Amino acid sequence: MTRPLDANPSPPTRPDRPIRLYRNPLSGHCHRVELMLHLLDLPFETVELDFATGQHKQPAFLAINPFGQVPAIDDDGLTLADSNAILVYLAKRYDASGDWLPDDPVTAARVQRWLSVAAGDLAFGPGAARVVVLFKREADTAAMIERAVLLLSRMEAHLDAPGATHFLASDTPTIADVACYAYLAHAPEGNVTLAPYPAVRAWLARVAAMPRFVPMASTACGLNAA
Repeated sequence: MTRPLDANPSPPTRPDRPIRLYRNPLSGHCHRVELMLHLLDLPFETVELDFATGQHKQPAFLAINPFGQVPAIDDDGLTLADSNAILVYLAKRYDASGDWLPDDPVTAARVQRWLSVAAGDLAFGPGAARVVVLFKREADTAAMIERAVLLLSRMEAHLDAPGATHFLASDTPTIADVACYAYLAHAPEGNVTLAPYPAVRAWLARVAAMPRFVPMASTACGLNAA
């Protein structure tokens, strides 16, 4: 039985047993959760779902996430889906410092803004273009790439503005950076170049330099195939 979300009002600093992460290793949504688990140094185990055979649509997984989407986690009986929601949960439950999702209203609002970007323009721009190329789908990526270029231009201006913070929402990393990293770092796999955006590339390097950072596996497709 799934435990109610508010069953433990005094969260521990570490789980009693490894968190189970249901994932597909090629998914940037899954990578952001896996990265957060590493950054918080939490014990976890992965359950790989084979999309080709439709494991994510079978009753066993639909009992965990009725939407049939990865990632999802099982934390000692508490099941939760949606990558950004999981980031919020992990930060609030296991980050004793409070740095990954600060409570102050301004930074919290800035984090939420970038979580919305991750779920919107990032997913439907560079993320979607990468999926089309990676899985050789029949789709026109022109609008996706145009959306990606607009997003990258806006991010470049944000990161290069006078007085800009070192990370997206703060001078220290937050879950906003975790949410936005993978699909931007792998944008070339969807034929989206990062060359014109030095501030974005510098930010990506700062994220990759964080202790316990783990990359998502690269694939030889799109610009990466050249």
